[in-house]
Amino acid sequence: MTALRALSLSSIVVAGAVACAPAMAQQPAPGSASMAMSPSTPLPMIVTRGQGETKITPDRARLEVSVQTRAATAADAGAQNAKKQQSVLDALRKLGFSGEQLSTVDYNLFPEMQYDKNGQSPRVVAYNATNTVRVDIRDVGMIGKAIDASLEAGANMISSLSFYSSNSDAARRAALASAVARARSDADAIATAAGGSIGALMEISTSDFAPPVIYNRAQMASDMSAKMATATPIEPGEQTVTAIVNARWAFVPR
Repeated sequence: MTALRALSLSSIVVAGAVACAPAMAQQPAPGSASMAMSPSTPLPMIVTRGQGETKITPDRARLEVSVQTRAATAADAGAQNAKKQQSVLDALRKLGFSGEQLSTVDYNLFPEMQYDKNGQSPRVVAYNATNTVRVDIRDVGMIGKAIDASLEAGANMISSLSFYSSNSDAARRAALASAVARARSDADAIATAAGGSIGALMEISTSDFAPPVIYNRAQMASDMSAKMATATPIEPGEQTVTAIVNARWAFVPR
């Protein structure tokens, strides 16, 4: 009985050792590479933001020309306005602007009120009418001529003038390339300073903004009895196309 009992106990000890062996084999040795980065440790990242710019010369413009009239009655104000605005449209068509380049963008007619100091009810003293036409100009060299012809024909307000480019795709892509290069250069510098290098690109996104060159609303008086002595000078200048990228790279320690 004693020999049998000892044999059974030895078997239990051996079996226990075998069962524990796989568990012990799974434990990494101290200082091994597997201890440096466990599966639960987040991968270190480097996030940068880059901005790129490129210049472009506008080749198109939008001009808004207005006619304002004032009369004792609404009908008279509207009639006078219609006559003058028609003259403006005729003058623009003579310059070569087609129907698709001319469009009415605003029309309003409102009473001009006078308020008595003694608190009496306000009364209408006149009516004002305004008609605004937008001119789509495809040759910036025609802007000054369009303004001059409009003023000579009866327009008395240049509501706005803005420039834009008909082909800004190439400039936008160049700005994007510059933004990406700057973001990567910053990421390289950060990684080097941190004692490593950048790894795979994990994410990249972009946003871009190219504001048009806009001249604010301004009234320009015209002398209806005589032509303007000099042509209106207009310089479109340059536009800046801006692109911004946000990028995320993996950080690789040395």
